[in-house]
Amino acid sequence: MKRIAITGPESSGKTTLARALAAHFGVPWVPEFAREYLKDLDRPYVKEDLLRIAEGQLEAERRIASGRPSMLVCDTDLLVIRIWSQEKFERVDPRLEELVRGTEYHHTLLCKPDLPWEPDPLRENPHDRDRLFGIYEQELNALGRTYAVIQGERMERLHRAVHALSSEGELGSSQ
Repeated sequence: MKRIAITGPESSGKTTLARALAAHFGVPWVPEFAREYLKDLDRPYVKEDLLRIAEGQLEAERRIASGRPSMLVCDTDLLVIRIWSQEKFERVDPRLEELVRGTEYHHTLLCKPDLPWEPDPLRENPHDRDRLFGIYEQELNALGRTYAVIQGERMERLHRAVHALSSEGELGSSQ
């Protein structure tokens, strides 16, 4: 089974791309666990919640993967949670670091924040998505992950993602 991670800053089209890719390939997708977790939280989240979110994301991936699909499209990865922790709390729980380093994907698609910001009660950072995009690129390179940058309007993004997933040669360190 090929596991595909879709990552990137807030409001960069991750969920839209995950749904479109899953539909295109006829495979399941794993929604972002953080949305469900935070929606049901009756208090402001704290640093410890991020570890629970990471564990919940991995459990959702395992649960959906247990159906043995040929491909699993993940609407986020633990790198999002790691960067979120560093940005919000200025540190990362060592257990979260361990999970990030121990979780592997066949391909990572990094969404560029070239789409208009869409307000959402769970989003926190509308003004420096380009800076965050640079952090994602640095982290992906530091982790040695192969990735493709996905940009443009909705259909162009889907086309780029399908092309990147269909041709191994297109997935260099950065595009």
